Amino acid sequence: MQSSLRAIYDSVKNRGPGGHILTGPIFVEGADSGDVLEVRIESIDLAIPYAYNGFGSRRGFLPEDYDYAKTKIIPLDNVHRTAHFAPGITVPLHPFFGSIGVAPPASMGRINSAPAGIHAGNLDNKELVAGTTLYVPIWTKGALLEIGDGHAGQGNGEVDITAMETSLTGRFKLVVRKALHLPTPRAETPTHWIAMGIDSNLVAATKQAVRQAIDFLVTTKGLSRDDAYMLTSIACDVDVTELVDGTLGVHVMIPKQIFQ
Repeated sequence: MQSSLRAIYDSVKNRGPGGHILTGPIFVEGADSGDVLEVRIESIDLAIPYAYNGFGSRRGFLPEDYDYAKTKIIPLDNVHRTAHFAPGITVPLHPFFGSIGVAPPASMGRINSAPAGIHAGNLDNKELVAGTTLYVPIWTKGALLEIGDGHAGQGNGEVDITAMETSLTGRFKLVVRKALHLPTPRAETPTHWIAMGIDSNLVAATKQAVRQAIDFLVTTKGLSRDDAYMLTSIACDVDVTELVDGTLGVHVMIPKQIFQ
């Protein structure tokens, strides 16, 4: 384990619930409740040449099948941009921060770092790589941004409860959007807009994500609600983001190329 991580575990005694090491809170000048924080992810780099994946006893998406714990160390090759999972099995590197979020509404009190929510947080959305942007509703003065939970790669769902967990360094640009108002997080890649749904129930999360996609198409692209519903069905992908963090995530990928 890195000495810097050991130092954090040894020195930080006032810890919130949840197991993530997070950088923050970062006070953003000019940000206040009702605004949106635009987080432009400019670069993400590996800090160490290894990652781990592990599942705990009776945790993850199949707790009834795994009543024991296991951890695997996974070497990372930054030159070839691959992870060596096992002999004959290599996985492309796809580094991203699993958790990017702001402080929740004060009425929620101190929250666990694991469940994502209206404050974003532990989204575990593998689309949020370098070159993408996350839009997060702000709920308190200064936003109080946090970033952490580095992943070298992950499959949608993160079914055993961890990804390729590793340490990352990143560079971000923050923009306070006074005129933009969002009820839930939204994202943008060079090729897609991403609408998100987060709920403890998978059906409810899916409906929220689809409704957010429809709302985006109506308010941003000028479609009628009927056409937006139809376009979401024929041209957009509804994907499971994660299944194991207390709240469940679903996101809708809206391709930019269909708009001329």
